[in-house]
Amino acid sequence: MKTLQLNKGWILRDINRGIEVPAIVPGTVYTDLLREGQMEDPFFKDNEDKALALMEGDFSYHCTFPCDPALLREEHIVLRFEGLDTLTDVTLNGVSVGKTDNMHRVYEFDVKDVIGASNELTVTFHSPLRYIREAYEKAPTRGSEDAMPGFVHIRKAHCMFGWDWGAHLPDAGIFRPAFLCAWSQGRLETVAVRQEHGKDLVTLSVTPVLYGDDGVCRKEMIRPGKPAGPARTDLEAEIILTTPDGEEQYFSGNAGEATEIAVNAPKLWWPNGYGAQPLYTLKVLLKDRDSGQVLDEWERRIGLRTLTVSQEKDEWGNEFAVTVNGVKIFAMGADYIPEDHLLGRVSRETTKALLKKALFAHFNVIRVWGGGYYPDDWFFDLCDEYGLLVWQDFMFACGMYDLTPAFEENIRAEFYDNIIRLRHHASLALMCGNNEMELFTATRLWVTKDAEVRDYLIMYEYILPKLMEELAPQVFYWPASPSSGGSFDNPADPDRGDVHYWDVWHGNKPFTEYRKFYFRFVSEFGFQSFPSERTVETFTDDERDKNIFSYIFERHQRNGQANGKIMGYLQQTFRYPDSFSDLIYASQLLQAEAIRYGVEHFRRYRGRCMGSVIWQLNDCWPVSSWSSVDYCGRLKALHYYARRFFAPLMVSCEEESELSTETPLNVLPREIKQSVRFCVANETMGEETVTLFWEVRNAAGEILREEQENVTAPALSSVWTKKTELSQLDRFNEYVSYRICRGDEIVSAGTVLFTMPKYFRFEDPGLSVTVDGRKLTVRAQKYARSVEILNETEDLWLSDNYFDLNAGEKTVEILQGEPVNLRVRSVYNI
Repeated sequence: MKTLQLNKGWILRDINRGIEVPAIVPGTVYTDLLREGQMEDPFFKDNEDKALALMEGDFSYHCTFPCDPALLREEHIVLRFEGLDTLTDVTLNGVSVGKTDNMHRVYEFDVKDVIGASNELTVTFHSPLRYIREAYEKAPTRGSEDAMPGFVHIRKAHCMFGWDWGAHLPDAGIFRPAFLCAWSQGRLETVAVRQEHGKDLVTLSVTPVLYGDDGVCRKEMIRPGKPAGPARTDLEAEIILTTPDGEEQYFSGNAGEATEIAVNAPKLWWPNGYGAQPLYTLKVLLKDRDSGQVLDEWERRIGLRTLTVSQEKDEWGNEFAVTVNGVKIFAMGADYIPEDHLLGRVSRETTKALLKKALFAHFNVIRVWGGGYYPDDWFFDLCDEYGLLVWQDFMFACGMYDLTPAFEENIRAEFYDNIIRLRHHASLALMCGNNEMELFTATRLWVTKDAEVRDYLIMYEYILPKLMEELAPQVFYWPASPSSGGSFDNPADPDRGDVHYWDVWHGNKPFTEYRKFYFRFVSEFGFQSFPSERTVETFTDDERDKNIFSYIFERHQRNGQANGKIMGYLQQTFRYPDSFSDLIYASQLLQAEAIRYGVEHFRRYRGRCMGSVIWQLNDCWPVSSWSSVDYCGRLKALHYYARRFFAPLMVSCEEESELSTETPLNVLPREIKQSVRFCVANETMGEETVTLFWEVRNAAGEILREEQENVTAPALSSVWTKKTELSQLDRFNEYVSYRICRGDEIVSAGTVLFTMPKYFRFEDPGLSVTVDGRKLTVRAQKYARSVEILNETEDLWLSDNYFDLNAGEKTVEILQGEPVNLRVRSVYNI
């Protein structure tokens, strides 16, 4: 197949304003206008309003291009758009060749009778705001009130219309590559690959699937390993399998038929932390049988592994355990939202930088949330390389949908495009029907008519599972998140399936509330914090804006009264901060401590709970949110805490303390139990024997009592120590430090208070920091809790940060950033 990428000479026209600017394709309207100085930064102050108003108008992309005579001689010629956002009319040489209404689809338009030696292509984008407004007036189908009314009527990233962390910025444009494709004798539509695993053997079934003879992609439902219509006897498929070591193996078969390939001594792919990620390259060449001419080719990287989700019955209900190569893993990671409101800014480099930070925190899973868009190929390629399992939602979230014939046809094509695009990836753990819609449909939160309930079941429990069985039978399908398995059967059941737990935060419950639950898999739970001060300065220019209740600051907080909620939790935990900077620091410690309480608890009960996925990893603009990495890429305290509580070998302390006492401060009688019980969680593939040390210390960090014991933790387990009562401990002046060691190496460590930090009588630790090349050494004269190291630009990425010091020193490495104008602080400073 001959191709011509259409990525040069584009002009963007703002039709309403009569403005023309050079355009970059792939790209978007906002990124082009911003780059050319035709709009203000939509993230600064409240410029979002001006940017939103631009989308009341229409825009067009225009280019001219020559066409090679050899390409023109081909029998079939199509325009291929891999991503148009969203409502478009496409004309070539003044002739209408197609329309689009779904950013999640691939579109191809037959242009054989229109194309010439010189060509003019125009793609006109119509206002999404007018569209949803008119659609909502005709059919007031409802959804999340955080998004603009009518968002459910358009197959466009829902969060572009606002969310409880997102702005109202419904960008548009040719956000993925555009091509001219031409062929005559044959073209590959896709290749289906199936794996069967035996003892020291993997058998691959490789089925090249051809386009129809009429040159039109029929998007047929192809079962891997089965013929895709009659085989073409005039065509053959040459299959080249390249091992991770670079050895090439050649096979031949018939186009349209399955070819079986035996891989002896296969190198298995494992998630991060469980083994290596060897990738095989599979290349399929479609050839003319007589001449040997290569007509088309398909090339992907695959990992050899089995992957499913076990739902075996057990003493608590039904487990929900991601199982790779027969090993049940504890899923550790976070939910991923679109990386930027301006999709033209997202690239392989930006995604790689973000996923590297996920690896830093020992993630083994990423959940792609269903209110954005299906990520680009490079996202999955990187996850394959890094061993990050992907929970992929289909793009439906927090809204009801009318399953009209046109809507069904549209989403079926969307499902097809994305299932066949993603199904070969080693990292693809499961595909999930939607975000939170089983739960909200069951409670009828946004239901306006009974037909919406019926349509829910048809979409997620009939259409999608059938398509998954046909197109990707080896990819696990789950109907919704949360769900116990579908059919509105108690979708929030703590003993089956996955849950979203929000009583801590939305329900204002204390951090210790997590310890009352033993969920099978937590796919969402979170706590907000403010972004770094230097990130705040990207959307403010006035010191008066640096107030969490100022107009601008609240414009960059989309979860209702969340700033006040943070202050409510702060009142329960810390003293009132003296400065804006200290308030940001305190908010990030609150977030980190809240999630630590949850994750450590869930890991202690490995086997019953098998997944802890935090809401959320990233932001799409500078905002106060649940993220652990803010929009500018700065790591919040939570991300460093995650590196510790997601560590493969981790010790935690389940304490009884004033925080776990439910009796209010001034209510008598008020009994406060004080005890410690330690747990070693071993999420490695081998048994670990470590020494547990723990001490009772005073506020100066001096040891008052010390204990130690050896702990053996089998592979993939959690092991408890005995409970120790500490009734005589002075909770206002004494604390417990603990660590596990492998020889002289400290593997995991922490400290625990027995009262709230605001009541503990911290002494001035006299913190100092010195620089030696790319290493920093922090020294404390007394106990210092949650030591933060910042530079002038607050963009340091360190091997550790926000750690505790028991009067002593700690050296950390600088992974990114420069140690200019360093400053340190601890909870003592709040």
